[in-house]
Amino acid sequence: MRTFLKITLAACIDLTLGIGQAVAGPQPDQVHRLSEDLTPMGSERAGNADGTIPEWTGGITEPPAGYSPGDFHPSPWPDDQPLYRITGENYQDYAEQLSAGQVGLFEKYGDTYFMDVYQSRRSTSFPEHIYEMTAKNAATGKLADNGEGVLDAAEGFPFPFPENAYELMWNHKLKYKGIGGVRYNNQVAPTADGKFTTTVIREELLGLYYKRGVTLEEINNILLYFFQEIESPARLAGNILLVHETLNQTELPRQAWIYNPGQRRVRRAPNVAYDNPGTGSDGLRTNDMTDMFNGAMDRFDWEMVGKKEMLIPYNSYGAHQEGTTYDEFVMPGHLNPELMRYELHRVWVVEAKLKEGVRHINARRTFYLDEDSYQIVLIDHYDGRGQLWRASECHSVNYYDVPTTWATIEAHYDLQSGRYVAQGFDNTMKVNTFNVEMNPGQYTPQALRTRGRR
Repeated sequence: MRTFLKITLAACIDLTLGIGQAVAGPQPDQVHRLSEDLTPMGSERAGNADGTIPEWTGGITEPPAGYSPGDFHPSPWPDDQPLYRITGENYQDYAEQLSAGQVGLFEKYGDTYFMDVYQSRRSTSFPEHIYEMTAKNAATGKLADNGEGVLDAAEGFPFPFPENAYELMWNHKLKYKGIGGVRYNNQVAPTADGKFTTTVIREELLGLYYKRGVTLEEINNILLYFFQEIESPARLAGNILLVHETLNQTELPRQAWIYNPGQRRVRRAPNVAYDNPGTGSDGLRTNDMTDMFNGAMDRFDWEMVGKKEMLIPYNSYGAHQEGTTYDEFVMPGHLNPELMRYELHRVWVVEAKLKEGVRHINARRTFYLDEDSYQIVLIDHYDGRGQLWRASECHSVNYYDVPTTWATIEAHYDLQSGRYVAQGFDNTMKVNTFNVEMNPGQYTPQALRTRGRR
């Protein structure tokens, strides 16, 4: 039986009531805790009782020596060595600290899959103004009806004192990632024997929610603009996706358009918020699995289960180095575990169960959110029969030039077919850039037609 830490009485009440209305309210009387027993993000500042999880002391506050802006991010702890290795032979000794999906990977690939566990480093940090705005949001932020939106919050985490699953998921969705960013989110979907073709994907993100001093009226309910273009292979090159992500989705759901170079047409894409196949994923990832989860929440019932200590991918600088080739990453069944790092951290656990009368390829999902960054780091996906289907991992780093904790590579494993899709490979391209000057006029359906290359 898995053991969870206690959650608040208020959270239990909210779970009982459901979320048919905006059940959570502002927490102005608790703001002082964000500089006392809690971090500025709302996580527990103290470590655990046996010292295997340390106290949060500010995270990474300056880059390591030798780093220059534009470089791939070297590890701040280059001399760290694994404390121990979990393999197919001993994974049951650690089952309490593993997700169902991780257990599934050991059971299916025990001969080749392993986890090297390192000293836990609570490296997460954000800019000071994000901390300040998070404290302000604690006194004003609230959920829209049905949990499908956020009201009266800006720039920082909207809910540093999360009292239900919706607040946790919105903390993930609204985590600071810079204002304007460009990245290569290149993707591979190997066959069961490890053969693959690389899909080169260039993405742009303009986060209006994070702009300093901007008003809710000025952003007109637009959380962010997302632009994605496939550059290769040739059969997919020129396909473009444009998304207008909204802050209050009860007022206006996500708006999406696609440009097809063969047709030279821009068409609406209403299902991008749900389970249609993700770009170039060979059907191994749904669109709402981008950044682990970024979709609409209305088809599921959401439950905050609690908090627990787990072994999760963290500080994955070994997977983030310039020049590492796809052949070094890709193995049959799973990514090369030699390049990955796992640590013991506290995570929030959220269950999502499909509502009666609606459809989604997943009947249930279990999400695990890092308590310091609210980044979803693991997901267990279940099919319509209730059987474990997929396991997702987010290998993150602290991009200390921002700073923010975000994925360097995401991997989504299909435990039934023996295949997987992984994305985020920029190692042979350019490192992510943040705070790029962008114009909202670039992200209209009309501009999409103009930007189409074929």
